[in-house]
Amino acid sequence: MRAMLLVIGIVAVALVLLGLLLEAARWLIIVGAVAFVVLLVLAFVRGRRTARR
Repeated sequence: MRAMLLVIGIVAVALVLLGLLLEAARWLIIVGAVAFVVLLVLAFVRGRRTARR
């Protein structure tokens, strides 16, 4: 009985940590996508500025 409770506790902690990692990964993906869009916009603006000269 005690071993089963220990196993259940370990599984619960592992699931919570996995959920936190997935949440962090989701936010990292969102931040990365925003940074990529900003990079594209800056490249487009600089390209147009260079083409005008």
